[in-house]
Amino acid sequence: MKLKPVDSISGVAPAEFVKDYLNKSQPVIIKDFISKDSACWTKWSYDYFKEIAGNEQVDIYGREEESQNHAASPPIGRMSFGEYLDKISAEPTELRLFLFNLLKIRPELKKDVVYNDVTGGKVLQWLPYMFFGGEGSATRNHFDIDMSHVFISQFQGTKRIWLFPNDQSDLMYKLPYNFHSIANLKTSDPARYPALRLLDGYEALIHPGDTLYMPAGWWHYIQYDTEGYSISVRALANSLSEKIKGARNLFVTRHFDDTMRRLFKQKWLDYKIEVAEKRAKRAIRKRS
Repeated sequence: MKLKPVDSISGVAPAEFVKDYLNKSQPVIIKDFISKDSACWTKWSYDYFKEIAGNEQVDIYGREEESQNHAASPPIGRMSFGEYLDKISAEPTELRLFLFNLLKIRPELKKDVVYNDVTGGKVLQWLPYMFFGGEGSATRNHFDIDMSHVFISQFQGTKRIWLFPNDQSDLMYKLPYNFHSIANLKTSDPARYPALRLLDGYEALIHPGDTLYMPAGWWHYIQYDTEGYSISVRALANSLSEKIKGARNLFVTRHFDDTMRRLFKQKWLDYKIEVAEKRAKRAIRKRS
């Protein structure tokens, strides 16, 4: 697996960003996507979050290797938001909050974030999601089902993100009718998954104040080097075909897979793994 660093930019004009990055599907770290004058930088903290929403019950997510036969990993439990923040502050843990919408629970927080929208108005600022994780936690390797561009901004801690274009899906051992890989990029045995050796992608290390632009359909493997949290906002895919593919994933493919999983259980997963492995072998041969 080859990984090259993601470039960083700041002060870029929307026309330049759209031409050089958005239209070319080129990942980049934006240093000023969230205005330095935003109140969030001085106002937000774990103590503040516990004060305004500490009693809220949240779904907790853990290791994802045990949930291969799900389009999205199911939660492993619930606890109060305050208890969760105390836990990740106290010790390394694989527990994460996935698509947690604190900004919907406390909509006044949206006013604390001022975006420098480098897309010229394409970013859906009204649809932010927050992601929290403990030191050592990670997501499974996946791409987003809706095929949208993602801008993930780090607020506390450090994240390490590996990125790969969608045309390397077969090398990823992508499960058919799903949007994730059966292989773990960090821990899987390369003798068991030899196609992983041929991956060619990027590595981004994002700190507070950094925003990573992840192009539509790109694979990403997100690792929490420290505990922390981030906010993601999205922009619709460039082309009509990508928009249609995203809608089909959301409203057809996902439900078809759910139905087949209920009907055939382990046999359906076994079939998908067999197909993924065959496609990976074919991709290896093409690159030999």
